[in-house]
Amino acid sequence: MTMIDGFRPSLAHGVPPAEAGTIFASTVSGKSSMPPKEGRQLLFGRNRDEMHVCLGEDDVQISRHQGTLVHEDGVWCVRNEGKLPLRLPRSRRLFKRDEPAALPDGYTALFIHGSGGREHLLEIFVVGDDSPPPSPLTDEVTKSPSVWRLTTAERTVLVALAQRFLHQEAYPQPLSWRQIAEQLAELEPDRNWSSKKVEHMVVKVRGRLAGAGVPGLTKDEVGEPVGNALNIHLIDELLQTATLVPPDLALLEPRSSR
Repeated sequence: MTMIDGFRPSLAHGVPPAEAGTIFASTVSGKSSMPPKEGRQLLFGRNRDEMHVCLGEDDVQISRHQGTLVHEDGVWCVRNEGKLPLRLPRSRRLFKRDEPAALPDGYTALFIHGSGGREHLLEIFVVGDDSPPPSPLTDEVTKSPSVWRLTTAERTVLVALAQRFLHQEAYPQPLSWRQIAEQLAELEPDRNWSSKKVEHMVVKVRGRLAGAGVPGLTKDEVGEPVGNALNIHLIDELLQTATLVPPDLALLEPRSSR
């Protein structure tokens, strides 16, 4: 591919120092970067010879020109040019002919579902005034995740709510209030578990996390019909932060076997 104004392969490992607004894009097949300028475009897709960044080179479900990173009105955006949707953070999907999605400063992971269950990843980093390029931290001690504090009762209820997820079942759903109450009543008959008690405890935890900035935990955000969305988002947050882990399932075992 011929060199164009502003385009250069990124030769450094990771993200080297760069001016604010510079975009870096990386796949398993290579990486590229481009400084900011109105109208500049960085192309990605299966056709290595015509794209700045090759994505899914050996997967015919990925379009030859799958997408474009374009600098418009002072920000970088991603536009889908291919047949399959692009998956952005928070499970947002970007389809062909959708308006380009603005990219924030810092790191963004973009996925596209390929053939045979494959997931292709495009990693994007936009240098901002307050988000300098990350540097390798290979020798640093691994940071522990910031888990949410739960009482023993809250943890027991939430493990019951999320047990299908913790068992890693296919297409899991949260248990109903009634199912949780019945299960806990058998385990702890002296606690007077009821559907209302279980619901109140989960709603309280959702409210606490929503107040701390976790998205997707209120009806106003999700909209009607709510269904299981609020509890699924809650479970996802608790699993992503390792607040709940599979060994917690021991809380649902009879006390005699613990």
